[in-house]
Amino acid sequence: MARKKKSTDSERIPGTQPSAPVITQLITETIEENYMPYVMSVIVSRAIPAIDGFKPAHRKLLYTMYKMGLMTGARIKSTNVVGQTMRLNPHGDAAIYDTLVRLTRGNAALLHPFIDSKGAFGKQYSSTMAPSAPRYTEVKLDKFSAEIFSGIDRNSVEMVDNYDGTMKEPTLMPTTFPNILVTPNMGIAVGMASNICSFNLAEVCDGTIALLRNPKTDTDKLLDLIKAPDFSGGGQIIYNRDSMREIYETGSGSVRIRAKYKYDPSANCIDILEIPYSTSIEQIIKRISDLIKEGKLKEITDFRDEIGLTGFRLTIDIRKGTDPDQLMAKLFRSTPLEDSFKCNFNVLIGSVPRQMGVRTILEEWIKFRMECYSRELRFDLERKKEKLHLLLGLGRILLDIDKAIKIIRGTEKESDVIPNLCAGFSIDEAQAEFIADIKLRNLNREYILNRIKDIDNIQKEIADIEATLADELKLKKCLVSQLTDIKKKYGQPRRSEIIHEHEITVVAPEVEIENFPVHFFLTTEGYFKKITALSLRGNDEHKLKEGDVLLSEAEGDNLTDLFFFTDKAQLYRARACDFDTCKASAMGDFIPAKLGFDPGEKPIYMKVGNDWSDESRMVFIFANGKGLRVPQSVYLTKGNRRKLTGAFSAASPIVGIFEESDKPFDILLVTSNDRAAVISSSLIPIKTTRSSIGVQLVTLRGDTVISGAWRDFGDKFESTKGYKKIKIPATPVLLVEKDLEKMQLKLDI
Repeated sequence: MARKKKSTDSERIPGTQPSAPVITQLITETIEENYMPYVMSVIVSRAIPAIDGFKPAHRKLLYTMYKMGLMTGARIKSTNVVGQTMRLNPHGDAAIYDTLVRLTRGNAALLHPFIDSKGAFGKQYSSTMAPSAPRYTEVKLDKFSAEIFSGIDRNSVEMVDNYDGTMKEPTLMPTTFPNILVTPNMGIAVGMASNICSFNLAEVCDGTIALLRNPKTDTDKLLDLIKAPDFSGGGQIIYNRDSMREIYETGSGSVRIRAKYKYDPSANCIDILEIPYSTSIEQIIKRISDLIKEGKLKEITDFRDEIGLTGFRLTIDIRKGTDPDQLMAKLFRSTPLEDSFKCNFNVLIGSVPRQMGVRTILEEWIKFRMECYSRELRFDLERKKEKLHLLLGLGRILLDIDKAIKIIRGTEKESDVIPNLCAGFSIDEAQAEFIADIKLRNLNREYILNRIKDIDNIQKEIADIEATLADELKLKKCLVSQLTDIKKKYGQPRRSEIIHEHEITVVAPEVEIENFPVHFFLTTEGYFKKITALSLRGNDEHKLKEGDVLLSEAEGDNLTDLFFFTDKAQLYRARACDFDTCKASAMGDFIPAKLGFDPGEKPIYMKVGNDWSDESRMVFIFANGKGLRVPQSVYLTKGNRRKLTGAFSAASPIVGIFEESDKPFDILLVTSNDRAAVISSSLIPIKTTRSSIGVQLVTLRGDTVISGAWRDFGDKFESTKGYKKIKIPATPVLLVEKDLEKMQLKLDI
């Protein structure tokens, strides 16, 4: 592709502002120079965890708390921690606090939290239980955090400058256990993602020890030691060894988790005590609510969230005679009470993302940990060699303390003390500095003997460290010892119970209801027809009872929800599949009998669909000239009852019902004395209660009432300009003769 010349300001369109020159570039160069750096930044510096089990955001926060001295002492306000962390992570306090919340004991997201917390930090299993503001919560590092800082002050990991070069921060944490498998992590990068579940700490330690002792330990042996993932929320893992082996070998697969429950026969209810880690209480409640509304969970009479100080609990009240195990099997099949955790073990190894199984991750962690421990040993070795060197110099003056004092006293210039000591005792500058710094009172035989008596011990320690560094087996033995101590100190029983597939109660799936497009028709006498589009073709002549006419028609499908408003201010619910499909030549179903109406009750409006949102509204027009406009959400009920009383005010007869979506519409109101007014639905104030009597729309005199209300009336009159009103209550205008004639001919008042 040929390059084009740069555009100049002289070539721009007259009247436009000058702009930066446009440079034509090959798409491959653009990707390489601009897109790829961004991609790598997201992968390496944000989304994918490293072999230490942390993302940069976690690492910066925890290291800041460590440098603040929060391993000991009292808790401090979270806002102080957030502020200090911005020295390493300048991405806003909200992002930092979100990271902190997840690491706390109070949030319950981790099997082994790193932060001891006080206050409301929300819960991992809830999307609506938000944490309190950082000024109200307090934190410090948990004792367990000591295991991720082990040796960090002894050069165990590389330290680099922070973003502005004002302080150092670690590239990785020298974790003494495979935190990458103990702490769950999820991250979405560019073109890849990571989703790592948590495993039991004691089991992970056992599996790592087995690999340290025998690098040829196979996957089956690891499966015996690290049995399965273990989640902080508990639940039951449905165990399949073949699926688990795939995860351990490839790092990809899924784990089935279901809720744990118990049945309380005294209260005839089921208590859900633990739920899958991958879902939330809100998702479960919504799904159960939807199934109840659809009539698929008739066994449930009520359900409620009883989360409190005693812990998590979702209670489901069931009908007498219901088998709780069968009901739970049904809920497992159709709700998030049984869910899957999708595993994608993507880990950064040397800033390169790799998808690895459990075995490979443990092997890489062992390499990482051996390097960290070797760096610690080399640091200790250097310090001990320095100390030995100084003590050997101190031992030299033991032979002639008086000589040392004489040299110091006989030196005229302070700057000559060190050179003179070096010459007098054949020692180097560092040894001389050490001797010169000794107080005069300590220049005695007893003090010096006490100081140099450790020479033999130090020499032995140096020899031991050098031997350990030279022998890989000794290094591994030290790591085994550390892991054994960690297991003993912090190991916990499994929270997620393991069950096998043959232990699961199975229920036969319900017969699926066929879905297909249909047309709905409702008559003034209360007859309802559900007709397919095919049946309507060429046969749209409806059979009706004498004097009966079509009231409304709509389109939907066989699974559509239907709602019928009645003249008794009641609302009845049904599903399209509850009615038989018929032809236009049939009478149809008699709604009052089908749905169990009260004696003399008639349907006056049919709503199709289950959209009961705040953005949509119902508009009611009453005979007394009042109007009511309410959000459709006021008709939502927890169990979506089949019958709802008080659907609107019964203070005056209803003459019109309309649905308003995003745009207002005009309504034609005609009075019993042949007067009319056209008003916009937007003029009717929105009320929050469906039982409201509404507001006065038109002024009525004497016994005059509203005899009719219409929405689609534009084609009935030559012009509605004379009836249009811009405020309420409006004074209706006498219908002109032509409009009155058209009303009598075309409108069925």
